Order: sequence, then C-alpha cells, then structure tokens
Amino acid sequence: MGDLFLVRHGETAWSRSGRHTGLTDVPLTEHGREEARQLAPLIRSHRIGAAFSSPLQRARETAELIGLHEVRADADLKEWDYGGYEGVTTVEIHRERPDWFLFTDGVAPGPPEHPGETPEQVGERADRILAKVDAAHANTEGCVVLVAHGHFLRVLTARRLGLPPSAGALFQLATGALCRLGTEHGRHVIAGWNIRPGA
Repeated sequence: MGDLFLVRHGETAWSRSGRHTGLTDVPLTEHGREEARQLAPLIRSHRIGAAFSSPLQRARETAELIGLHEVRADADLKEWDYGGYEGVTTVEIHRERPDWFLFTDGVAPGPPEHPGETPEQVGERADRILAKVDAAHANTEGCVVLVAHGHFLRVLTARRLGLPPSAGALFQLATGALCRLGTEHGRHVIAGWNIRPGA
C-alpha cells in the first residue's frame, strides 16, 4: 500500500486572522499561493496514483499550484462545519465560553444551510474518505494525495491512527503544509508532519 499525503491549503485572509473558516469559500492570499508553489517539488518527487480535493476554492487552487492533475473533488473533504462559529475567532468564543475546545465541545448551532458538526460527525466523514483512499490504493500504484483543510485533516489523521476524532487536537497543522502517513509493520504511522519548505 502506498503512502497517504495530506496537504493543507495555503493561507487565506481568514486563516491569517484566526477566523474559523468552514464552508465560507474564501480565496488564497498571494502568500498562500506561494506556500502551495513551494510544495510542488515535494509532490513531484513521488508517484501519485490518485488525488482528491475539497471542492472549496482554497483547496482546489492549492491542488493546481502543487501540480496535481486529474484531481477528484469530494464534498467529504470540506472543512468542519463550524455552524454558529463560522467566521469567529477562538479568542472571541472564549469571551462567552472560556473553557470551550473545538475537538471535544463541537460548535454552536448555525443556520439551516450550515448547522454545525460534532467531532463525531467530522470523524464519520473522515472515515468515508479513508475508505476511498484504501480503494484508490487497491486500484492504482503510487501515493494518494488529499488536499483539504486544517481541522478536518487533523481529525482524519486521528482516525487513520485508530484514535477518536477528539485526538485530532494533538496534531498541529499549518497552512501550506504537507504531511505523510505511512505504515510500519502493518500499522498506520505518521512518517512526516507539518512539512513547510519555505518556513
């Protein structure tokens, strides 16, 4: 089985200011585009068997800039639906809920078009993506690449390692970063984390 590469999209204005950016379709900044371009040599050095991206433009553009071709958009790769916390910073949330923690507490309810997700619901989406990754590995040679979002990819990593969704809290993930999940003695492991060539 090939490795699984995770790419968090490059910087956006909202990620730079710490605003929770779930389903709001904000573009990359110029710095975010440069972060993505710097990952291209790392991606090109591997044989890619399949690539999937969140349908949101910050992920799609990142996938293009790192040189991926035939990328399949998948709605299950969207970022956490932050519900009532969409566009709000953690500092602002802590004014009302000082002990709030996303990975255990989830989010406040939002409007019908983005009601919010629990950590468990995000974990279920991650499990669906991992099933698609395993199917791609079974049908192609090479690595699989996922281009998506910070909190979602952290939950996905936890699930790949057999941990609960809340364990995503353990994996800090910067914008424009590459991570590599592999196997050792038949077990899933982290082979490289938060790799940022320009950092």
